Amino acid sequence: MRNRRIRFVTIFTDLILINLGFLAAYIARYNWQWFLPVPQQFFEPYGRYLGQQIVLNVLLVLTFSQSRVWVRRRGEFWVDEISRVAYATATAVVLMMAVTFFLQPNGPFSRLMLFWTFLFVVLFVSMARLARRWLLAYMYRHGRWVDRVLVIGSGETGRSLIRTLLARPDLGYQAIGYLVDGSSENNIGLGLIPHLGSYQELESVLKELPILHTVFIALPGEMHQTTVRLLAICEKYGVRAQAVPDLLQISLHRVEFTNMGGIPILGVREMSINRFERLLKRVMDLAILVVLAIPSLLVGLVVAAAIKLDSPGPVIYSGVRVGRSDKLFKMYKFRSMVIDAERQKEALQALNEADGPLFKIKDDPRLTRVGRFIRRTSLDELPQLFNVLQGTMSLVGPRPPLPEEVEQYKPWHRQRLAVIGGLTGLWQVSGRADLTFDELCLLDIYYIENWSLSLDIRILLQTVPHMLFGRGAY
Repeated sequence: MRNRRIRFVTIFTDLILINLGFLAAYIARYNWQWFLPVPQQFFEPYGRYLGQQIVLNVLLVLTFSQSRVWVRRRGEFWVDEISRVAYATATAVVLMMAVTFFLQPNGPFSRLMLFWTFLFVVLFVSMARLARRWLLAYMYRHGRWVDRVLVIGSGETGRSLIRTLLARPDLGYQAIGYLVDGSSENNIGLGLIPHLGSYQELESVLKELPILHTVFIALPGEMHQTTVRLLAICEKYGVRAQAVPDLLQISLHRVEFTNMGGIPILGVREMSINRFERLLKRVMDLAILVVLAIPSLLVGLVVAAAIKLDSPGPVIYSGVRVGRSDKLFKMYKFRSMVIDAERQKEALQALNEADGPLFKIKDDPRLTRVGRFIRRTSLDELPQLFNVLQGTMSLVGPRPPLPEEVEQYKPWHRQRLAVIGGLTGLWQVSGRADLTFDELCLLDIYYIENWSLSLDIRILLQTVPHMLFGRGAY
């Protein structure tokens, strides 16, 4: 129902903007006379163009419908959406040119007017699309207008789906729970998405859940008949159901299709960032380091002086971490704890608030006064810029783990070690320390599978407010 309302409002708004675009094109051509003056004998009143305006509305409704401009694709890149708007508008304008030329030989005909029509319609409709994206993203971030979904399946396909839902709140889905498939792990440790039972309990779960919009079925391929049965149950209760192809339990983001002489070939991409992408990432890291060099040095000197005055011990702490492909390296941080913090760790195990191999305490008694502040603002990680300069770390990537943490990893956890670690990452801007360890790994794996320069830039920009306000950091 909500999606239908959004579509109705979009169509209604587009029709208004189309006519405003046509009016703006007339003003640009005849009132402002951009680029080319209009001789007096060729001046046309606006009323003479009303026929063309009606034709444009009809043609744009047809081309927008044919190009599925009014079909909202969740997760579609904004450039792709605007490209479809531009293509549909160009098609309508070319058709209008033909209609005007052949069916209205005595009517007004200005190619520059049609050019301005194309530009203004695309501009106005595109601005409306961007505004809609901003509004929906704002609502989704605050838990409004979202579709509540249930995930069935706890294998690799289910995990791939869950990590996408965690990493992409802009899709407008709120996962309220998952059902296990009986052949994979019963509990994959998700805190934000609770385990609600087995797939066999779907009917009772649908009865108990007050509002549910969609059920994603991500069962192993051999459970085809079960998938069909679950789809029927969802239909019975009026809940939209979508089946996710298993593809041999391969992570969906790693699947690629190729064509060999007309024969479709299913392949699996390497679970990593390729050499060229690593080069691009390295160039961006070094370029940003050049910009940050002087400000970081000045801030670092102030932090170093504060640490030295606040408590005895070294200013810089270095610890061994596990990098890409299990390579060990030394990671540097500003010291935020007392000098015997490692010896106290064993005595504080009972206070550990993290799950899995992680060790975190929100009000860690080992923190110094300055340490508490630099932890909250992430300034303790400033020396890691030297790691970035060395090439042992990147600005963006999974946080490098301790060797003893890696020893406790499950096989699928190790996928986050496919790239070098980073100062910040997707999970830091998606909840940071508030996430469970499995959720952290799911987001790191999603980042590796979907890496792009634009994703790194988005994470870096989102990191700034998280640093300023200390969201989830301790």
